Amino acid sequence: MADAIRVLVVEDEPVTAEAHAAYVGRVAGFEPVGIAHTGAEAVRLLRDARQPDGSIPGVDLILLDVNLPDTTGIELCRSLRAAGIEIDVIAVTAVRDAAVVRSAVALGIVQYLIKPFAFAAFAEKLNAYREYRTRVGTAIVTDQQEVDASFAALRTSSGADLPKGLTRETLDRVRAAVRDAPAGGLSATELAVRLDLSRVTARRYLEHLADTGAVERANRYGTPGRPEVEYRRR
Repeated sequence: MADAIRVLVVEDEPVTAEAHAAYVGRVAGFEPVGIAHTGAEAVRLLRDARQPDGSIPGVDLILLDVNLPDTTGIELCRSLRAAGIEIDVIAVTAVRDAAVVRSAVALGIVQYLIKPFAFAAFAEKLNAYREYRTRVGTAIVTDQQEVDASFAALRTSSGADLPKGLTRETLDRVRAAVRDAPAGGLSATELAVRLDLSRVTARRYLEHLADTGAVERANRYGTPGRPEVEYRRR
């Protein structure tokens, strides 16, 4: 694929690694070029490909899991930076620890994608990275506005991709309500009461979160009639 962004997947779980590589191949302008299952394997691959000028011609971007069997993604990234290997990294992980996120920012990790996720969220991150890379690909940026636009390209918001009738603000409130719910999650009826929404509207938001992998559905038993569906944070 000419001029494609070449991606190395670093992920210890073989099935997940293959799935992420397949996702990469589905996004226009990206090409999976390898999979490493450990930090040591990733370092060895990158060092072998490294050129005297420090570039890695075979890899442009790393999709990096934070939990690896022999190290952490954060420590691996530190090692690469210390070795002078400057390569863009997107963290792809289930880790939600704020300290890890802060470390990722400090190391210059350009995106942080939380598992589990749907393909749409994955593609959004990669497309945002591609726009950022295109904007900073020239040797000189012309003005402050161009610099701001380059950084803004990484701060994606999927608001434009929401189903018709849903808003980002309400979706954030729904996500927070599910996150703060007691063990067992929330039903659409309970969410409607909590956020002063109609039950139909509450259910639409919850179903959207479930379809994108942000929450999971479960049947709630113990009441007469059909079991009620509740939505739990993953």
